[in-house]
Amino acid sequence: MGYVPREPGDATWVVLVPPNGIGSGVALAKSETEVQQHPRVHLDLYADDQAAEVQRLLELGATRVDWDRYREDSDFIVLADTEGNRFCVVDKSTPSVVSSIGAEAES
Repeated sequence: MGYVPREPGDATWVVLVPPNGIGSGVALAKSETEVQQHPRVHLDLYADDQAAEVQRLLELGATRVDWDRYREDSDFIVLADTEGNRFCVVDKSTPSVVSSIGAEAES
């Protein structure tokens, strides 16, 4: 994303902003709650080359999630970070049919 800390963070909290100051910030906080089977909040990472990005993330320690809500036309792959937090890698190269877990959960 190229975001940078707005100010020095600590072990539990940081706010990231675009380096030019234009655009939305993202606050990240460490949580002590247990990982949920179907999380209410997650990140979607949009990738020009979904397969390459998934491979890169797997090499960094992510794991594939056996997600029970995939549709045949899903444009995303669910992964989990090293602590089990789930996130999606969305394929930007195809028209979005279902672009997040949340959208699938509503149907």
